[in-house]
Amino acid sequence: MATYVILCRISPEAFTDVKGFKQLAEKVSEKIKSDCPGVVWKHSFVLMGHYDIIDIVESDDPEQVEKAAMIIRAYGHTTTETLVATPWKEFLGML
Repeated sequence: MATYVILCRISPEAFTDVKGFKQLAEKVSEKIKSDCPGVVWKHSFVLMGHYDIIDIVESDDPEQVEKAAMIIRAYGHTTTETLVATPWKEFLGML
């Protein structure tokens, strides 16, 4: 399975109360689980910098990852940047 990194920036208009963010996150998660069964969620981290959240996922189907990113954008009110991540040792082995 390929590994993908989804970088997210949350819109200031996404929610007005911190409690609302938890509900929003649950809604996005459930939508991705139901609509993108080929995406395996590995980790999510909150960041302190240019991006707010980093999600690390695995999938054999890049279209499923694209769909998950679009769900995050539409339902989560975010902008995203999705990158393919190659493990360092695998990269060195290709050289």
